Amino acid sequence: MADPLLEIADELYALPLADFTPARDVLAKEHKADKALAASIKGLKKSSLAAWVVNLLVRRDPDQVEQVLAVGEALREAQDNLDAAQLREFTKQRRQLTASVTTAARRHARAEGVKTTDSVADQVEATLTAAMLEPDAAKAVRSGLLVTALSATGLGDLDLSGAVALPGALGFSATARPIGPPNPDERPQLHVVPDPDADKKARAAAEERVADAKVVLGETEKEQRAARRKVEKLQAKTLQVQSELDELRSRVADLENTLEEIDDDLGEAEAAQADVEEAVDEARAEVEAAKEARDSL
Repeated sequence: MADPLLEIADELYALPLADFTPARDVLAKEHKADKALAASIKGLKKSSLAAWVVNLLVRRDPDQVEQVLAVGEALREAQDNLDAAQLREFTKQRRQLTASVTTAARRHARAEGVKTTDSVADQVEATLTAAMLEPDAAKAVRSGLLVTALSATGLGDLDLSGAVALPGALGFSATARPIGPPNPDERPQLHVVPDPDADKKARAAAEERVADAKVVLGETEKEQRAARRKVEKLQAKTLQVQSELDELRSRVADLENTLEEIDDDLGEAEAAQADVEEAVDEARAEVEAAKEARDSL
């Protein structure tokens, strides 16, 4: 790896999110002899939680990420060639694959002791979708140096400024790390020099971790409130529909009783009609007989 800053960034963005800031400051101090490099290291931004999850996925499961990017490339070719059948098939694969890989990414984060909310998962899936739709987004994801989540429409309007740690990230591929729970022996080894401000920085890092946890808690509580409102709304709707159903059942029962009464009345009316028709026939016969008797006189 020719660029020392990219090498250092590759190590830093492979770390647990809570370790990033103190590790970055240590490395900046280690390279203080090279003022430009030290300043560049110090200027590296901490990833958002969603970006960190994607970076983790790239290092933990690069083959799956490459599959995502390959399907994206095929999808773009189908769009360019206007092959409707292929386009439908690859679009279907894209949706299934991004959902599946997002689930895998959340699993890797959980193995690192980090829980992701549905909101973060949506950002992860949006980033993977962007990587399938836009070639530069694919390069950004492959770098493992994302600092923010990505979002793209596939119309070439993606703005990557500020989305990756370094301009040179595009075209760089992150170093793969073993799949599974992190092994401390396999993490980048940082040569820490004595720091008189170590306690202060440790407290700052701890406070930053608390702040991150509060953000996750806030998002989770927001989702909890939304879920509770949805349940309450559906419960109210269930009661309403049940009430309407009970009313309809009662109405059906009333109509069935009415129908039985009408059937009884109809039977009686039909019997009376038959008797009257028979009487009418007899009366007509009597009239005819009387006419014949008269005419014979």
